[in-house]
Amino acid sequence: MITNNLNPILFQYSFITIRWYGLFLALGVGIAIYIIAKLFKQKKYPINLAYDLCTWLIVGGLIGARLGEILFYEPTFYFTHPLEMIMINHGGLSSHGMTIGLLLTFFLFIKIKANNPLNPPLLRGKNDVTPLEKGGRGGLLDWRKILDILIIPIPLLAMFIRIGNFFNSEIVGRATNLPWGVYFPNYELNPVLRHPAQLYEALALLIIFIILYFSYKKYVSRGVTLRDKEKLPNLFIFHLFLILYFSSRFIIEFVKEFPTYFGLTTGQWLSVPFVVWGIIYFINILKQKKN
Repeated sequence: MITNNLNPILFQYSFITIRWYGLFLALGVGIAIYIIAKLFKQKKYPINLAYDLCTWLIVGGLIGARLGEILFYEPTFYFTHPLEMIMINHGGLSSHGMTIGLLLTFFLFIKIKANNPLNPPLLRGKNDVTPLEKGGRGGLLDWRKILDILIIPIPLLAMFIRIGNFFNSEIVGRATNLPWGVYFPNYELNPVLRHPAQLYEALALLIIFIILYFSYKKYVSRGVTLRDKEKLPNLFIFHLFLILYFSSRFIIEFVKEFPTYFGLTTGQWLSVPFVVWGIIYFINILKQKKN
């Protein structure tokens, strides 16, 4: 029997408390910013744009993740205990809300920057190659190419959050007799072995990050062409993320200890629209190739 006796508190002195969850969250954010900045440099995009975007996305993503947790999972509790809404360590964050928050913040940022004459414009244009990519110092930036970069480290960030969930003994799985079942004494007193659903998802997220990163490096960043002599279309990486992440989330939800509604958990119902969104994109791409 594997017992999770991990203390969720890393350091505590007087009124200062540092939790493992917060450490992993900060680590994930830091690595995500590093990867985005690195890819921006390789594409010769303005590095300040990367840092500005990341600052906005951190705020928007956290707000969206918290609002998603409040609205999607326990609205009755939070509306009767409004002070709990700002307690991130109580209840956690929603990945679906985070995705929505990131997208809304991204497009708000694009709109503001595009209308500011002091910034290089971020256009909704159809140019596959922008002047910046040709080595110029200014000119057009295609928001679709930027979004493909921004989405790459998101699975890695989510992976660190799931590891933090494991340290907190939250988002546990259903009871199991499998040899790798884990007992969470901080979750319940009865010695019940449960699926380490947090670690399942963390592993899936790591694999998704590797797929996205190397797909981008091979087919997008270096301009390597496919057999039909065409580069991967814009937003390919973004929609690949939607399908891979939310499909894995849908599957792993089957072993989580969450209530179901019409046979599916809230997380599964919320994942379906994102998967459908990604599938529609690829169907349209195939239709365009046939035409």
